[in-house]
Order: sequence, then C-alpha cells, then structure tokens
Amino acid sequence: MRIRTHALAAATAATVVAATAALTLAPPATAAAPTPTTSDFNADGYTDLAVGVPDATVGGRSRAGYVNVVWGGPKGLGTLGSTRVSQASTGVPGTPEAGDRFGAAVAVADVDGDGVADLVIGAPGEDVTGSGKDAGTVAVLRGAKGGLGTTGNTAGRTVANGPAASAAYGKSVTAADLTGDGKTDVVIGATDKVVLAPGGGSRSTVVSAPMGGRAPVLTTGDFDNDGTADLALAYWTVNQPYTQSHVRLWRSEPSEPGLVNFWNTDNAGVSALASGDFDGDGHDDLALGECREIADENIDDPCGPEEYAKGGGIHIHYGDAAGGANFGTRSQTLNQDTVGVYGRAEDGDRFGASLAVLDWNGDGRDDLIAGAPGEAIGTRAGAGAATLLLSRAGGLVDQYGEAVSVAYNQGSPGIPGAAEAGDAFGTAVATGDYDHDGTPDAAIGAPGENANRGGVWLLPALKSKGSYAVTPVSLGLPSSSTALSYGKTLSSH
Repeated sequence: MRIRTHALAAATAATVVAATAALTLAPPATAAAPTPTTSDFNADGYTDLAVGVPDATVGGRSRAGYVNVVWGGPKGLGTLGSTRVSQASTGVPGTPEAGDRFGAAVAVADVDGDGVADLVIGAPGEDVTGSGKDAGTVAVLRGAKGGLGTTGNTAGRTVANGPAASAAYGKSVTAADLTGDGKTDVVIGATDKVVLAPGGGSRSTVVSAPMGGRAPVLTTGDFDNDGTADLALAYWTVNQPYTQSHVRLWRSEPSEPGLVNFWNTDNAGVSALASGDFDGDGHDDLALGECREIADENIDDPCGPEEYAKGGGIHIHYGDAAGGANFGTRSQTLNQDTVGVYGRAEDGDRFGASLAVLDWNGDGRDDLIAGAPGEAIGTRAGAGAATLLLSRAGGLVDQYGEAVSVAYNQGSPGIPGAAEAGDAFGTAVATGDYDHDGTPDAAIGAPGENANRGGVWLLPALKSKGSYAVTPVSLGLPSSSTALSYGKTLSSH
C-alpha cells in the first residue's frame, strides 16, 4: 500500500487587488469526467493547480497574500481560467492584513473525507488575537462540486493558530492520514517547530529544534510498510545557536501520543523531499533534493558520494519489505555529472531544489522531475532548467551508475519564451493530468520571468511540443506589471 502527498512552501512577491464577495469560485461549466482526480477542487474530473502568491497586496494591504487556483480542463490547465482566493473571499477564515502572507504554503488533501480535494493554506504572518504578531494560521478551504466551497458546511475553517508571537504557523504544510484512524491529519511547519493537527484529537508537537529561520521541509509516504502514512521532515541550521542538519521519519504508534521518530540521517541539509516507488517494488522510497553535507559530525557522506553534491545532488533512500527496520539500507545518488543526466554540475545550479513525482510512462515505477533554478543556459546565469529522470528496475540509476533523462528549459525547441538571466525556471515543479487524457503533465514555475512577474510553463505529457505558459497577463490577474514572482509556489498531484 503506497500513500503519498507532496507539499511546497515558498514566498512570492506581488501586487494585486482584493478578491471580493462576488468573486466567481468556479470556471465555466464543462462536461464532467467519470473519474475524479486527486487535485480536482471542483469535482469536474480534471486536475487543478494551486499557486501561492503570499506577498501579493490585497485590498491595499501589502503582503496579505492569496492563492490562485488554475483550473484544468479538456484543453489543459488554464484554458478555463483561474480563481483568486484570499482572506477577502467569502467563506475563507480571517481578513486580509498587511504581512499575513496567506498562501506562503499550499498543500492538497481530502481533509473532510468527501472525495473532493481541499486546499490547505498557510499564512505564517497572521496576527492572532491572544497570541500576538506573526503567530500564524493554517486554514482549509474545501473543494466542492462546481467550485471551491464558500458557504454553509462547505465553507473554509481554521485548522490551527500559532500559540505565541512569531510562532509563524503555516511556513510549510502537508496532510495525510498519519494516525490510521481514517481521518486526514494536517502537519504544520512553524518557527523552529513541526506540529501535528490530527483529524481527531489534540494537537501535538512532532519536533522542536533550531531550524535556521527556514521552513521545515515536509512530505509523507509509507516508509515503514505498515499501510499507514508516515511523515518525512528535514531542517538545518548553521551556528543558530549551533550547526545541525537532519532528515527524519516519524510514524504513529498506538501506545504513544503523537508521532514517534523511527529513522534519521543526520548532517544532511536538503531543499526538497519527495516520496515515490522509484524501483517498482511496491514500497515507498524517499528522494532528498539538493542534498548537501552541512557540518562534519563524523558521519560519512549522508548525501552519498561527496563529488555528487556539486551543483546539487539527489540522494534516494529505498524502502523494502522489511519496513522501518531496513529503510534506507539501499541508496543511490546522482547529479548533473551522472552519465545520462542533462547538463554539467556547476556551483549554484541548485539541481533538485524542487521535486515532483509521477509515473510518466505507466510502467508502474515512479519517475522524478527535478528543478534546477540556478542553471545557466549558455551565458544566461540563473535562467533555470528542469529534468525528467526516468526510473528503471533498479531505481533512478542503473547498475552501471547511469541515468536516463529528458531536459527542459526556455531554450529547448518547442518551449515558448527565451532563456534569460534570472528567470529561475524550475524553482517549483508539480504534476497532474490536467487535461484528463491518462498521461501526467508537468507544471514548471519561473518566478523570475518578465522582471519577476513570473509564470508557469505547462508541458502536456511532458513534451516540449505543444507546451505553453500561463502568466499573470494571460490569466487576467490585476497589477500584472509589478513583480508577482508568480510560479514560486505550486501544488497539485
């Protein structure tokens, strides 16, 4: 049994006007497809994409933030338009205030168990009465047939408020049934803390430790092979007050309150985590994106051979039938110097800074998309790239240490636009069957495009031919002449 969710946390910059109570929360009507997809917020059978824009101005309040839901449809993502959701929208908890950063983190899960995907949204800058400034909050906006729910029992609700000033609940979020009770639990990344908000029961702290001011990296998967989702989290800091770095796995045990830590790899700092079955053995594996050794703690190569860390390495820990006791015994490492991987490993490429999982060719083994937003294209520094890494029977690397990949950038034939310095193509990546043709597509964010207005590039079936971009201009977002950094935070699956 394999259980996965994917989540990202990031900041964007934008200036927009508020969504109003009259905001239309559904795209034009289309014929419903017979089978709903996981990230289908309006139950029409097409996967949708959530784009967080936390630094947007809403109602004149700077950095109040919003989430832009781009609707999937028979002709692909964005062809039916999009919807902006903010705390000014009907049914969304709270009100837009300067610095709330609503949309700093976005995750997708069926939180209420009605079979329709819901949006989990973090606002780490929310001021909470009784807690203080920047206590933070996390809300769930329910999906509903015909559009996002806004009234009655489909209205949004608050999952958790930060308990104290600067707690910054909502820096990162993910969700899955981690306790095995059939209810979806929400995991909240905060300042120096990760918190579990169970679908039933009281909140508990998963871990509390210095995290260097960064959002903890979160994902879920069944890493101990017991049929219930586990939590993977990563954090690191340098001299704040000391240097530490960890990737840790946590699971539920009936005899213990909260979650229990059952596996660690220390001294590994990562920018992204993703779970998938990369070798097709039926057991979840964990990919560590942009993995690098943070400090010398007498731990040998926590991210694989040291030479693979240059430019950003991806380190994969494989699961097997033995479950938690044997997780990660087998591992693989690759970077852009691996035979078969596009490009050349160079400092600053940030290969693996974003990750997304899909089974592109339907062979029963998961493949991996890796963003490299710092990649230079020719002489254009930081233009960015993304790479599809195809799995084989042994995983993402074969017995000869070689990989198979397909590369994408704005200089690739068929991909619109031009690779320009600072575009940061690949800052965020997401996947979903946006046109419901049975083959997964890719969404690749380039927040530096057009003087940081940003955009998202859509690759139907991961092909350059027929690819297109959705931008603030094409989606009709307000104040699109300003730096929106659109595409820095993406979530769908």
